Amino acid sequence: MAKGPGLYTDIGKKARDLLYRDYQGDHKFTITTYSPTGVAITSSGTKKGDLFLADVNAQLKRNNVTTDIKVDTSSNLSATIVVDEPAPGLKAIFSFKVPDQRSGKLELQYLHDYAGISTSIGLTANPIVNFSGVVGTNVAALGTDVSFDTKTGNFTKCNTGISFSNADLIASLTLNDKGDSLNASYYHIVKPLTNTAVGAEVKHSFSTNENTITVGTQHALDPLTTVKARIDNLGKANALIQHEWRPKSLFTISGEVDTKAIDESAKFGLALALKP
Repeated sequence: MAKGPGLYTDIGKKARDLLYRDYQGDHKFTITTYSPTGVAITSSGTKKGDLFLADVNAQLKRNNVTTDIKVDTSSNLSATIVVDEPAPGLKAIFSFKVPDQRSGKLELQYLHDYAGISTSIGLTANPIVNFSGVVGTNVAALGTDVSFDTKTGNFTKCNTGISFSNADLIASLTLNDKGDSLNASYYHIVKPLTNTAVGAEVKHSFSTNENTITVGTQHALDPLTTVKARIDNLGKANALIQHEWRPKSLFTISGEVDTKAIDESAKFGLALALKP
């Protein structure tokens, strides 16, 4: 188990990754190469129906500084500079996008054995300020995540959450959307040797009085091949198989069926990631 409670974004992350990560409804191709100077260049393309999106990302690491620069097919340029541990437990992140002049943001993260703090501020005349903090241990943690718009004087986000973890089980409860929605999640490792796990997520909206229930599982057929499946109370069933055909290179096929409309065609997704 990790040391300390982590950041607020870590609350419920294991269940979210199990239920939603790697499921692909489009066709995606990613290839990463390394230059002689150590720059990692990642090119990716995604086909969404008749639309094709592509981007190129260059990453350079020097000592404790990581710089990422990405350009996409819409001529947008984004850059992120991460300084890892300028002081013990501290991480500084500076990011911006061109041509969006209001996108500049500075973020500081601090991890401690009994706390995790993340704060960010937009680099504009009237910025949005975000603060999230978690206190506790790697067993039990309590946290909050708030955003304040200095232009309007209103809180744009106010979430709270708690989590409980042990060696093979993680449970979390979060109150989101300024108290309008309640999320409960559960993640349980059934068999570590085969990476077999089950998870569930329940969402309740107080304004609409609607519930969404999603359950899923994963299992490693062998050290290089993993299968996952999930289904929700709306009748949407998804499954995928992912194979690591060489180190860090993954081939994933996923599909979705609406069990309440079997006559409709199933949706299929494909993802190929190549790394040297």
